[in-house]
Amino acid sequence: MDIDQFLDQHENKSLLRLLTCGSVDDVKSTLIGRLLYDSKLIFDDQLSTLHADSEKVGNAGKGEIDYALLLDGLKAEREQGITIDVAYRYFATPKRKFIIADTPGHEQYTRNMATGASTADLALILIDARLGVITQTKRHTFLVSLLGLKHIVVVINKMDLKDYDQKVFNSIKADFEAFSAELDMPEVTFIPISALKGDNVVEPSSNMDWYTGGPLLPILEEVDVAGGINLDDFRFPVQLVSRPDLNFRGFAGTVASGTVRPGDRIKALPSLKESTIKRIVTADGDLDEAFAPQSIMLELNDEIDISSGEMIVHAENMPHISTHLEASIVWMTEKPIKEGQTYVIRHTSRSTKAKITELKYQVDINTLQRHPAEELQLNEIGCITLTTPLPLFFDSYTENRETGSFILIDPITTVTAGAGMIKRHLSIDQPDAETNLPEFQWEPGRVSPGNRAQRNRHKGKWVLFIGDAEHAPQLAKDLEYKLFNKHLQSYYLGLSNLTEGLEADIGDSFWDREEHIRRIGELGRILTDAGLIFINSLERADDYDLTRLKALHAPNELLVIAIGESTVDAKHIDLQLDADGETEELIKTIEAELDRHTGLPEYNI
Repeated sequence: MDIDQFLDQHENKSLLRLLTCGSVDDVKSTLIGRLLYDSKLIFDDQLSTLHADSEKVGNAGKGEIDYALLLDGLKAEREQGITIDVAYRYFATPKRKFIIADTPGHEQYTRNMATGASTADLALILIDARLGVITQTKRHTFLVSLLGLKHIVVVINKMDLKDYDQKVFNSIKADFEAFSAELDMPEVTFIPISALKGDNVVEPSSNMDWYTGGPLLPILEEVDVAGGINLDDFRFPVQLVSRPDLNFRGFAGTVASGTVRPGDRIKALPSLKESTIKRIVTADGDLDEAFAPQSIMLELNDEIDISSGEMIVHAENMPHISTHLEASIVWMTEKPIKEGQTYVIRHTSRSTKAKITELKYQVDINTLQRHPAEELQLNEIGCITLTTPLPLFFDSYTENRETGSFILIDPITTVTAGAGMIKRHLSIDQPDAETNLPEFQWEPGRVSPGNRAQRNRHKGKWVLFIGDAEHAPQLAKDLEYKLFNKHLQSYYLGLSNLTEGLEADIGDSFWDREEHIRRIGELGRILTDAGLIFINSLERADDYDLTRLKALHAPNELLVIAIGESTVDAKHIDLQLDADGETEELIKTIEAELDRHTGLPEYNI
């Protein structure tokens, strides 16, 4: 093979961007160093320096090579034995090219991890076999899911320190699967390794013959990441308008997603003016087709006024255009975010002001529960709504990572304050359903709630059971039966009836929870407005769920009954019951509480 063939073959190799994440001392840098070392991808001068540095400042032990020193290049990192900044490393094997982002494990550098994950195709989540799944593991796993990475490799490291025990591996795998069950992580691979000893890094380990999967490097070489690129929705943020002479006007930028060809019908945003593509211009000549993430210049057949920061899209495939949106946010600066604050938002090629109109909730990384919050501190994750004076052109992050992401910049210090993932746009004319005054859009009939209460002998009421997943549904059914036998209008709706019916089109992941709660809240409002005692149970609920349900249900009342232990704030609970109590006594207690809330002066339950 001559040099031209070799270079052509090398240039056309597929590229995998991956990051390593996990807690501090999970030896992420050591794993990458070992990967480079065993793959014989280190030059002789690097190898000599590595041996010398291992003797001086290495942490692997006397006579051992400290592979982490290949990546921990900062003086502070070598002194502390940790990774502080994101270290990028490029290497190539005969099958593929790689860019590795070695990210920090310390909680205080979580923001750096989010930076590395934002451009990655695959995540290596390292877990120390001695410690198992810990808080930082959960934090990074949640971030990986939040940032939309579809390929996850969970590397259970330091198996040599646990005698290569299969039971240790299986236990950690089960714990990780239990935590991540609600997260959107479609492809997860588990590998037991020893980065220090080289087990299952490049070659199969003779110490773990019970493991039937392949080593790490072959998996990285073969994973297909092409499906993660959105090639359907053409989005071209304009970065520069080029006008070298009177005969040429081009719009330069990077294709964020989708494909484009000469002759395609396009629209310019926000003007909505249409034209067709005349040429796709590059430094190497015109193209017949361009796709993400190519940098190109477009020439149109019509003179359209398009400026930097605007967007070109296919005429029949439009993104959302809005000044109001809802987004998940990872906070990345010491100054907390609060409602009413103003930042500079950088979205694709557009920059404008953004006001935080609502801080909806904060996510507890350990439990994935959502809690109402007044602020988000450094490294905390939550959900916000914001407004901008200029419209943004975007898709939801789950549909398009490039147009669904943004950063918030502190206007005074100019530091990056937060990284956001857009969930949906908000209508200006119809406020978010969480408003405390939803009556503005409720159209009443001619029969009032008082009329129904007189007819039914009770007011409409929603009774929601939370807590013990085994006892709560049964008690809910018993209550319906008891009330029905007293000639009261009671109705129990099982959770499966919702998931297989009204909610059959949505999933059960953490990200689907918002729509799940909205639909239950709207349904509860309708049924209690009809005068029913509506009874149902939730397998799990957090403070944010109950706050949202009460707002959606207003002005009708929600009676919350907790069975057994509950993690929600006591202020949300109307009645707390022991799961081991006698059913008959529990029903009597519930009836008494319900009577206090729904009974009319002349009628009792």
